[in-house]
Amino acid sequence: MAPKRVVVQSGRRDQEQAGLFGATYKEITNPENATIVRSIVIFSAAVAFFHSSLSEFLIPP
Repeated sequence: MAPKRVVVQSGRRDQEQAGLFGATYKEITNPENATIVRSIVIFSAAVAFFHSSLSEFLIPP
């Protein structure tokens, strides 16, 4: 006789319901990732500054 089928549901319904943007936002705002997110933001701001015309003020006359 064949064994009965057992269906087990995981308790991760919140993660399944959250879409891509919800999961991304949750990971970005996670306190564990604060230093990484801060570093990426500072690096991006520095690249944007050096790429702009404002970086010409750093060149000595």
